[in-house]
Amino acid sequence: MTDLEKANKYQEENRTDKSEKPVFHVTPPTGWMNDPNGFSIFQGKVHLFYQYHPYGDVWGPMHWGHCVSDDFVKWEELPAALAPDTDYDAAGCFSGSAIETEGAHALVYTGVMEKERADKTKETIQQQCLAIGDGFSYHKVTENPVILAEQLPDGFSREDFRDPKVWKENETYYLVAGNKNEKQDGQVVLFASEDLKTWRYLSVLADNRGKYGKMWECPDFFPLGGKHILIVSPQDMQADGAEFHNGNQSAALIGEYDRKNYHLQEEQVVSLDYGTDFYAPQTLETKDGRRIMIAWMQSWDMNIKPAEQKWNGMMTIPRQLQYKNNVLYQQPVKELESYRTEPVVYWDREISGTCRLPGIRGRVLDLTVELLDGDYQEFSIFLAKNERYHTSFRYIRAAQTIEFDRTRCGMVRDVVCQRSMKIKRTEETLKLRFLMDKYSVELFVNDGAQTFTSTFYTPADAEDIEFACDKKAVVNIEKYTVSLDENGREGDQLEKI
Repeated sequence: MTDLEKANKYQEENRTDKSEKPVFHVTPPTGWMNDPNGFSIFQGKVHLFYQYHPYGDVWGPMHWGHCVSDDFVKWEELPAALAPDTDYDAAGCFSGSAIETEGAHALVYTGVMEKERADKTKETIQQQCLAIGDGFSYHKVTENPVILAEQLPDGFSREDFRDPKVWKENETYYLVAGNKNEKQDGQVVLFASEDLKTWRYLSVLADNRGKYGKMWECPDFFPLGGKHILIVSPQDMQADGAEFHNGNQSAALIGEYDRKNYHLQEEQVVSLDYGTDFYAPQTLETKDGRRIMIAWMQSWDMNIKPAEQKWNGMMTIPRQLQYKNNVLYQQPVKELESYRTEPVVYWDREISGTCRLPGIRGRVLDLTVELLDGDYQEFSIFLAKNERYHTSFRYIRAAQTIEFDRTRCGMVRDVVCQRSMKIKRTEETLKLRFLMDKYSVELFVNDGAQTFTSTFYTPADAEDIEFACDKKAVVNIEKYTVSLDENGREGDQLEKI
């Protein structure tokens, strides 16, 4: 039995019952999940791979898990696609991407190998590899690694050279990967190829100039709204005002692409998400021209899941990106609306003090609260609440900030529980859209001008939602249950991707 067959046999024998997991977010069949990989469309279906360790609920030897969808919302689990089973990837099949070629699905990933130096210390080498498949099974090409670490310029790190993202322009394939320079600062390097097997180094597309953390992981590069956007996930960030927090971060560098010198002329750098659990996003482009992004909904430094839970890790809801009026917007994919049921609506409702509203409760829902008017200064929403537990968002009007607090969500780890976000795009009203799926909340502020993503593993019977206001607020509230049950769904027919 091969290592891949062994992993898939273990996956089938140890699969977690779906009733114990989120409803409309991707989770691993069993074991550990981190970065999204190979997010792509092949033969009309959406494919999502991910970093996967089936044998335990902690990070381990990296495989590629695999699932597929027709609509970005309802996913089918497939057998794992890659296992670390060759000399060049024996220490892990690290993150990468995928692209549809003529009749085949190509996976480009980082193979990690370890060598012993003469002094008996261990040397880690990261190189880029290729696997070809049919959407179900994949084989590694004999030419691997297709990009050697030694192809990098002198002084560039061979140990930190990973997470390739591939795309095609005209007849040429391009690839960006994360790397470090001689100062150990993060940078993104650019390569080109005509056949996915022979690659040439082009340039440093962008670097952090000592400003944005250290290693830049999981880069992605694409045009949007008249600009080019480079997404990176820096490690070892230090807080910078209200925009970036300490630790692991995901950022978007927005500017003009100098094609002659293969360099991004950066004009703006923004955080992609202000919550506690958002990392390593990756995008694809649909046939109708939408740019869709998905990310790992967890943080490396804050693993708060209950010890008895056998699976670990979730993905965010796929989000459509738009860039307009110098703002990068994120909205849940429109396909989610076809899974919304049981609408409960309140218009021009006055709220003062503390209250609960009939029909506004649950743990798997799409809830929009729009603050219209009133003399209030603070407005709070308590989610996943009962007598013992809750997770809250508090809007402080004068400061134009939103404060998140999961101190009483039920965790038993000493991790970050509170975080605040400065609202950038102030409007006459404040619109807050919450997506909840048992153990997570994704907040979209003012139609996705900013987002805030966090996990909380509160016991499932904490289902109340409570509102609190220091004076009086006038609000619109719109709540739907999200259901993948065909018998319980309402909504339009899904559009073909």
